Parts: sequence; structure tokens; C-alpha cells
Amino acid sequence: MALPYRGAFAPRTAVFEGSIYGWVIGIGTPVVYVLGLLHAYDAIMKTRTAQGATAWAISLVTIPLVAIPLYWIFGRAKFDEYIQALRGLDEEIEVRLGDARRGVLAEFLAHPEDERGELQAFHRLATLPFTRANGARLLINGEATFEAIFAAIERAERYVLAQFYIIHDDEVGRQFKERLLAKARQGVPVYLLYDEIGCYGLPRAYVDELREAGVRVSDFGGKRSWLGRFRLNFRNHRKIVVVDGRVAFMGGLNVGDEYLGHDEKIGNWRDTHLEVCGPAVQGVQLSFVRDWYYSASERPEGMEWTPTASAEDRCALVLASGPADRLETCGLLYTHLIESAEERVWIATPYFVPDGRVMGALQLAALRGVDVRILMPRTTDLALFRFVPYAYLADVERAGVKTFLYEDGFLHQKVALVDHAYAAISTANLDNRSFLFNFELTVLINDEPFAADVERMLLEDFTRSTLIGTADLEERPFWFRPAVQVTRLLSPIL
Repeated sequence: MALPYRGAFAPRTAVFEGSIYGWVIGIGTPVVYVLGLLHAYDAIMKTRTAQGATAWAISLVTIPLVAIPLYWIFGRAKFDEYIQALRGLDEEIEVRLGDARRGVLAEFLAHPEDERGELQAFHRLATLPFTRANGARLLINGEATFEAIFAAIERAERYVLAQFYIIHDDEVGRQFKERLLAKARQGVPVYLLYDEIGCYGLPRAYVDELREAGVRVSDFGGKRSWLGRFRLNFRNHRKIVVVDGRVAFMGGLNVGDEYLGHDEKIGNWRDTHLEVCGPAVQGVQLSFVRDWYYSASERPEGMEWTPTASAEDRCALVLASGPADRLETCGLLYTHLIESAEERVWIATPYFVPDGRVMGALQLAALRGVDVRILMPRTTDLALFRFVPYAYLADVERAGVKTFLYEDGFLHQKVALVDHAYAAISTANLDNRSFLFNFELTVLINDEPFAADVERMLLEDFTRSTLIGTADLEERPFWFRPAVQVTRLLSPIL
């Protein structure tokens, strides 16, 4: 009996259905969807924001084959490996900090009177609370910053600690390397920590030369689990140099020629770094030691933990923030600063992607009559971020917040000025990534003369800037406005 004709594809289909491929698809598809459901449960339980949890859960259930690998890379909000690796060290640090507050730090601890309790919240958020007898000096742009850092390294007698998100093997990068090599050859212990993603283009030979000379070098990878190696979302964005436990540098500048304005595409690079001395140095140093312990599984030897008073008497707080914190300390610090403002809040940031609490704090401050200004660059180093200044423009403008675009090149500084007493210099941008996923460092200074220095610096920046409003967005081409909205939709991962 002849079989009914089933068309030209019948033999191929029959072979496929009976093959190993059909078996794999038949069994594998349900497995993938079960894995998607399990990952969706993990996202619902562990993602920090409701929006993020919803987005991940829907994606993991509907397109698990695509969403699961992305979730491994970008989905987790807590850096569990860091927490576990430092558990013992942090317990010891807590004990020693308690002893220090009663001992070597006691004479430096600041106890300003504040009936509203605002300073109490700052103290509880901080890595090292407000201390007195600190010196602080603004380093404006690359030339001043590298000159000061290189000179301090050359003066080092006991040790050098250096940590950067980006290091380039260019003219500035080689000058930096030569100074570390010179110190190591003199027998001075030198430690260099870098982020492996930020320094993805750094040649192996650069690192090898340092190691061969005796410099202790480590990337921020640490001893992660095999799954942890996929989690590229957690970046160490800190830029730190500590010399002899007596002077520290931190702020917006990495190591590269572009920070001197030598990038032809970007042109002038506007940035700010900070030089500190006094007890605040021990707070910056503590941040480095914790990162080094995680990355290299050892403690740097010979660290100086006894603070030395500066000739100046500036009150400073150090906050090392990151995805291993019990609270979202960086976002809380900025929210609290904004909420405490009575006269002005001026914030300079290269990327403005605020979460709901920071946006609400900015709007309420402006509605209270506070002079709220956001300064961003018109020129950007990332194509997507050219739309960022306009993504939240309507929200802030309705409340009376003023938005300025810096016109003289790329503005990369991370600076906040509140009233006439508080100024923050940070490695953190005002965005979700810095608040939730990056390891950052902020130094908050409560000192009117220093705040006046920051005021003069920002006023000079405003003279090179343009005030924009929603009318500017309406004048843009039709395609520009949808791009702005897409940028806003992507804000949770920017």
C-alpha cells in the first residue's frame, strides 16, 4: 500500500524528528524555561529596585535563552564574593575602628552641634566619620593633578598605594609607571590595583615590567567563583593614591593622555582631583586595603594607621561605597546632602541619571527655594550619553532646577557644593551605576574656606556653560526626541 505523499520536505523532517537534535530540543526547551523561572525568582528576591526586578523577571520568563546569560553578567545587585572574602577582615576592622575612636582618633573626631541630627546620619554612613585637622587642596585638571601625584610618589619613603579604574600605556601612563618602578628599585613597597575591565587595553608587558621590578600588582578580579567571573557589572571605579599614610589623592582622573586634553576627538578635558592630608588619609587608605585584600588575598604590610594633624583644620569625612554595602550609601549620602541644603546645591557630573530618591530630593530642594544647578558636558566620551542631559530635563525644569551644559570640551569632574559649608569631591557619577554597582570613593568636607574654593571653581565652569531648557529639546530634530526617551528607558543599566 502506497504511503500518502507528504511533500518535498517529508524525508528531511522525518530524519530531523528522529535525530539527536530533535531529542535535545524536545528535552532542552522545558529545561531552559525552568531555569528561566528559577532565575526570575532570584531576580524578584534580590534585585534592589521594583523596576529592575520586574524587567528581569519578565525577560527571564519570556526569553530565557537570551536573558539568563545577561542576568549572570548584569543582573546581580550585591557583590556576594566581596562580602564573603572580607567577612573576617571587616569584623577585625570594626573592632580596630572602635578602638581607634577611643584612642588615636579620639582627639581628631569632630562632634559639631546640629539640632536636626544631619551630621549624625553622615557619621553613620561613613567609612571614617568627620575628623578635624585635615588639609585639603583642589587639583584642577590633569596638569595640576599629575604634577602633585608624581611629586608625592617621588617623595615616598615607606610605601605607595595606587589604584585606578583606567591606566593607559601612553605618555602619562609611562610617566606613572616609571615613578612606580623607581620607588620599587629603591626598596620602597609599591602596590598597584587596577580594574580589569577599565584596563582591558593595558598591555601585558606594562604589568610584567612592574612586577619584575618588585611592584605588587593585582587586578580587581579576586578569587571569584566560576559564575562570579561572568559578573562584569561590578566595577572598581576608584582612583586613589596614598603615600606613606600621610597624603592621599582621589577624584575624577584616571591615568591617560586624554586627561591632559590630548584626545583629538574630545579636546579639553575638565576634571577635578583632591589632595588630602591629616586623619582623612587613613580613611582613604582603609578603602584601598579592603580592595587589595579582596583582590590579592593578602594585607599590605607596614601601613601607617596613626593619623597626623595637618596645619589646616578642615573637617572631612570619607565614604567608600559599593555593591557590598549593607545600605546604598553613596545614593543616601547625595540624597541627604541635597535634603539638608538651605541656600544652594550645585552638582557637576559627566552623567546625570538620577534614581527616584535623588530626583525627588532635587525637586523638593528647588521647590523650597534652594538654588539647584546641575552641570553636565555637552560633549561626551560615549555616544549614548549625548542624550542624557535631556532625558530628565522636563522633570527638573518643572521644579525649578537649572541645567547647564559645559561647552569647553568634556567635563568629567564629580563635585557637589551645598550651601557655604559642604563640598564633596568624588569618583562617583550621579547615576545608578555609581550608586548601585560601582565601588566608589567620596570625600565630604565641612569647611567654609574650602567650600569657597569650590564655589570659585564652579563659577568659572558656569561661565563656560549654557543654560538649557525644554525649549531646546523641542527645537531638536524629530529623531532626537525618541532617542532621548530610549535613553531614559535604559537608565537602570546606564
